[in-house]
Amino acid sequence: MISVSSVANFTVMINKITPMIQQYLEIKQNYQDAILFYRMGDFYEMFFDDALKASKLLDIALTSRNKNAEERVPMCGVPYHAASGYINRLISQGLKVAVCEQKDGEETKGLVKREVVRIVTPGLVIDGDMLEDKVNNFIVSVYPGEKKTGLASLDISTGEFRLTESEPNDVSSILDEVARLNPAEILVANKIEEEGGYSFLEGFRRGKTFTGRDDASFAPDAARECLLKHFKVVSLEGFGCDNMPAGIQAAGALLQYVQETQKAGLDHIQRPTPHFTGDYLIIDDTTRRNLELTQKAHGPGAGGRRGSLLDILDITMTSMGGRMLRRWMDYPLRNLRGLQARLEAVSVLKDHHSARREIRAILDEFYDLERLNGRIVLGNAMPRDLLALKSSLLRLPDLIALIPSGTSDLLKEMAGSIDPLGDMARIIEDAIREDAPLGLREGGMIKEGYSPALDELISIQRDGRDWIARLEATERVRTGISNLRVGFNRVFGYYIEVTKSNFSSVPGDYIRKQTLVNAERFITPELKDYEEKVLTAGEKRTDLEYRIFQEIRLRVAAETTRIQKTAHLVAQLDVLASFAENADRHGYVCPKVNDSDTILIRDGRHPVVERTLKGQRFVPNSVLMDNDQNQMLIITGPNMAGKSTILRQAALIVLMAHMGSFIPAEEASIGLVDRIFSRVGAMDDLARGQSTFMVEMMETANILNNATGKSLVIMDEIGRGTSTFDGLSIAWAVAEYLLDKGEKGARTLFATHYHELAELSHSYKNVKNYNVAVKEWNEEIIFLHRLIPGSMNYSYGIQVARLAGLPEDVVRRAKEILKKIEGNEFGTAVKRMPDKGPVQLGLFSADESRILRMLKDVDIASLTPLEALNLLNELQRQIK
Repeated sequence: MISVSSVANFTVMINKITPMIQQYLEIKQNYQDAILFYRMGDFYEMFFDDALKASKLLDIALTSRNKNAEERVPMCGVPYHAASGYINRLISQGLKVAVCEQKDGEETKGLVKREVVRIVTPGLVIDGDMLEDKVNNFIVSVYPGEKKTGLASLDISTGEFRLTESEPNDVSSILDEVARLNPAEILVANKIEEEGGYSFLEGFRRGKTFTGRDDASFAPDAARECLLKHFKVVSLEGFGCDNMPAGIQAAGALLQYVQETQKAGLDHIQRPTPHFTGDYLIIDDTTRRNLELTQKAHGPGAGGRRGSLLDILDITMTSMGGRMLRRWMDYPLRNLRGLQARLEAVSVLKDHHSARREIRAILDEFYDLERLNGRIVLGNAMPRDLLALKSSLLRLPDLIALIPSGTSDLLKEMAGSIDPLGDMARIIEDAIREDAPLGLREGGMIKEGYSPALDELISIQRDGRDWIARLEATERVRTGISNLRVGFNRVFGYYIEVTKSNFSSVPGDYIRKQTLVNAERFITPELKDYEEKVLTAGEKRTDLEYRIFQEIRLRVAAETTRIQKTAHLVAQLDVLASFAENADRHGYVCPKVNDSDTILIRDGRHPVVERTLKGQRFVPNSVLMDNDQNQMLIITGPNMAGKSTILRQAALIVLMAHMGSFIPAEEASIGLVDRIFSRVGAMDDLARGQSTFMVEMMETANILNNATGKSLVIMDEIGRGTSTFDGLSIAWAVAEYLLDKGEKGARTLFATHYHELAELSHSYKNVKNYNVAVKEWNEEIIFLHRLIPGSMNYSYGIQVARLAGLPEDVVRRAKEILKKIEGNEFGTAVKRMPDKGPVQLGLFSADESRILRMLKDVDIASLTPLEALNLLNELQRQIK
C-alpha cells in the first residue's frame, strides 16, 4: 500500500494517480492535522493514512482503490446522512475532521469541484447530536502575557464569547476559570508552549485537546484588528474590555481560529463580554470538587452528575435554561441588587402556582433557541431546524401573557422585553412544509403557493399524465386521427405515434422521429418543450427549493440579535421558575441577603443529603457566624456524626443564596461572601507525586493566602495526614492565623478531632465551641446529628470501629490498650526508648481536668433540657 505521511510523498505520486486522487491530495495538504472527509456522491471517503487511522477508530471496513495496481490506495467511507455520528466518535478521541463537500453544478474536465466547508474540532462542535443539551461546549484561548495572563472562551453553538485576565503574576484565577469552563479544546501559542510558558496548564493535558497556533495570531495589533473587523467597530471601549490587553490577545487569536475553521458567517458571536472575578463569588476548583457542585466526588457514581448539587437543583424545562442554571452556579452573583431582583422574581413565581405550572408546561415544548440560532447563522440548519424554531416562536405570546409581575421588577422587565418574533414565525410558516425532509437535496421542503416558479415545476411533476392525456385528445381532434397516441420511452423520450394508414392526415408541423413496421413516431415543438420541462422538473425543483431555503435561512439569520435576546430571557425565566418549583416542592425559604458580615442559618438542611435519605428524617442544624463573637466555630465529634455534612450544607446554602435561589432552612440571613474555601478530605495526587498530606497542605496554603474577612472557610480534619503532635500543632497555628488574618480575620467552620483546639475559646472571644451530639447506650453510640454548644473531649473511635465491622477481638483489645494509655501505663516504656531527637511536648498542662474544661465551655443559659441531660451523661462517663 502507498503511504502518504508527508507532503513530499504526495508530490511524488501526483503523476501516477487519477485526477480525483490528485484533487484529494492537493486539498489534504492544507489539512495535515485533520481527518479529511472527502464527499463522493452519497459517501464521505477517506484515503491513505486517514483511512488506516479512521477504519480502526470507527470500526469500519478498510478497502482500497486501484485494486489491480501495484500499489493500492487504502480507502474507507461512511454514508453522508450518518456522518455526524462518525465525526462525533473521532472528535471524542481528540481528533479534528475537515469536511470537504462537492460544489454542485461546477465541473472541470469532468471532475467535480470540491472544497473544505468547515473543520470540526472538539471545541467547535455545532451538531446537536454531538452536544450535551444542558452543557456548554467551550473552546478557550490562553495567552501568558508579561504580567497578566489572558483567557477567552467561546461556545460556538450559542455564540457566547467572553474574555478575562489575571491579576499581575497570578495565574490561579485563570486555572480556576479553565476548571469552571471545562473546555473541550485549549488554544495556545506555539513558541510560548515550546518554551514551557504553559506549564501551569499541565493538569489539564489529560482529556483536553491542545491546539497550537502561530504566535502572530496572538500579536496585540493582529488580535485587536481581528476583533474590530468582526464586530464592525473602531474601538473595543464600548464593550468594556479595551484596557485588557492580554485578554484581547487571547480573544483575537481565538476568533481568528474560528473564522479559519468554520468558513462561514459568525454573526451570532455578537460581542466580546469582559468577565471580572470581583463581580462574582469565587469558588476554586478544589472547593467545587469538595462541595460536589456539578459532579459526585466519591463513592458509587463518582464523576457523574447524579448526587451533585446541580443534579437536584436542575429541574429546568429547556436546554438553554439548564445551561444558564449551571452558569449561575459557576458564577454566583455578589451584586446585592441583582440578587434581590432574582429572589423577588422567585418569590412571585412561587406564589403564583397556576401561572408557574402553565409557564413550565409551555417551556417544556420549547426547542433550544440558542443552538438553533447558531446552526442557522453558520449555515448548517436543516428544514426541521427552522420548523423547530417556528414551533417555539409560536408559543412566545402565550408565555409572555402568563408571566406574573407582582412585586418583581425583573419579571415586569422580562415580560416587556421578550420579543414575540412573530414575523420570523410567519416567514417560516409561509414557506416550509410541516413534512419537510431531513436533508436539503430531497425536495419537498417548500410549500406550494410560496413561489410561482416552484409551483409550475411541482405541477409539471404531478400533472404530467393529465397534460399528456389532454394533448392526445387535442391532437386527435386537430388531425382527425382517432387512434393517435402520445407515448414515452427512455431512448426517444415523448412522441406522437400514428399508424401508416393515417399518414396522409399528419400535420405539417409534425417532425418524424422514428419509423416502425406499422407506424411512424413524431414530435412537435410543443411536445419537445414539455419533455424538457418534465425530464428536468425534478432536478430544477430540488435546486430551486434549495435556493429558496437558503434565502429564508439568511432572512432568519439576519435577526440573530433578536433571537439571542429572546432566548436569553426565556432561559432566565426557566431558571427562575425552576427555583420557585424547587422551593414549593421542598420547603425552601427566601434568604435575606445583605451587606453585613453575618451568616445566620436557622435549621438549615443539606440540599442533596436530605433528598437522598430513604426512610429517614434529616436533622436540621443552625449556624451563626460573624466577624465579632462567632468568627470561628470549632466543631468536635466522632466520625459519622455528621460534622462534614454540617460544614458542607452551610457552604451550599450560602452558594444557593448567591445564585438567587431559595434555600433549605427555616430562616436565613446571608451577608455577601467574596469567596468560599474548603479543606475537606484529600486524596493522593499520584500523577504529580504528591501525598495526601502534601495535597492537604497545598489546599490549606491557598486558603491562608487568599481568605478575607468576607470569605467563608470550611476546614475538616486538618493535620490528620501526619503525626498527632505535628497535626495538632499545624491545626492550632492555622486556626490562629485565620483568626488574626487582616483586620477582620476569616469566618471559619473548623471541624476537628483535636479536642485541644477547644482551648482557643479561652484566648479568643470570637471562637465558639460546638459538638455534634451522640448518645451512649450499652457501650454503643447513637448519632443524634445535632450541633450543640460546647466541645466534645471523647472521640468514640472504638465504638465507630465496631460499627464499621472490626472483629470483636480487635475492638476488645483496643479498649484494653486505650485504658493503659489513659492510665499512663506505657510511660516507663516511653522513657526507656532510645533518644532519637527532640521530644515533642504537649501544649497543655496535665493538671487541668477534662471535666473542668468541659464545664468552662458550657453556656448554661442557652442549654435545653435535652442538652443538659446529654452533658450530665458525658460528665458521668468521664468520671467513670
